[in-house]
Amino acid sequence: MTLFQCTGWVELDGTRLSLADVEKIVQNDPEKIRRFGGEFALSFDTCHARDHFGIIPGPGPKGVLVCNGQARFSIVPDPAPRTLDEAIVTAVRLRSDEGVTALSGGVDSSLVAALAERECVAVGLAGSHDLAQARHAAELLGLACTEVEITTDEIADALPEVISVIPKKDPVNTSIAVTQYFIARWAGAHGYRRILTGQGADELFGGYARYLSTPTLEEDLARDVLGLAAQADRDQAVAALFRTYLSMPYLDIRVVRAARAIPAHAKVHDGERKIPLREVAARHIPQELAGYGKKAMQYGSGVWGVLKKLARKNGYKTSMQDYIDHIGRVEHGH
Repeated sequence: MTLFQCTGWVELDGTRLSLADVEKIVQNDPEKIRRFGGEFALSFDTCHARDHFGIIPGPGPKGVLVCNGQARFSIVPDPAPRTLDEAIVTAVRLRSDEGVTALSGGVDSSLVAALAERECVAVGLAGSHDLAQARHAAELLGLACTEVEITTDEIADALPEVISVIPKKDPVNTSIAVTQYFIARWAGAHGYRRILTGQGADELFGGYARYLSTPTLEEDLARDVLGLAAQADRDQAVAALFRTYLSMPYLDIRVVRAARAIPAHAKVHDGERKIPLREVAARHIPQELAGYGKKAMQYGSGVWGVLKKLARKNGYKTSMQDYIDHIGRVEHGH
């Protein structure tokens, strides 16, 4: 076999595989790749494959083994059904042998951090909501957390690089990607490859404020879950700048299946959001964190406000999009 490569990690029926295990299966029993779970992109001989949800970037479509340019079979892990609590605990356990947890202090990241029991990192401007809340959460959880204070100048310097790699270059995606940029930069500089995150929880469990008033909750949740692939493309593109990748326990197939089995009205009702996740979290973290309603990353970190100021300062008083487009054109020499 020539040129075996594997980025990320692989499991088979709930057991983590070493790189040597994966290589042996690929060489001797490639049919088992059908059942590979985890977050991976692998290549060997004339073949390549990516995990079921396409969390790790790589050549070819997600969840398919392709050899000689032809799809051979789909990759669909089929672990035993679990309760939502069991699914989340298992998903985090499989990912927590290495890495750092990105902590903002909301229920999503606090639950991952508590279960992973790894060092945490929080990013934001000095005095920002996310730094203060992450500090408080880490204290309650008894975890070490490095606070990375970012400045307006650092954000301005990062923008061209961020905009050059993200697929959708609009204000929301840019502001989220900038925040991820500083998390990944810190992780890469400190020798981490894997960054555990809470991504996907809002879409799976109904975390956005707009879900409280929509008359089409079921359809909105389904649409937003489909949009997670584009989010992963954005975040992994930024993480790759520092040879890191984001690992997403809430997008583990066990968690996704358990979440999809819960009707939409049980996730959002009576002014409450993410109800099933908060119920699970309350069994593992203090109720104060399980019930906490946090600002979105781009607002809580302070990055959104800085982008607005930078746009105005550079002559784009009414349109942050025009400012982003301008940076993109400058990057391409236009």
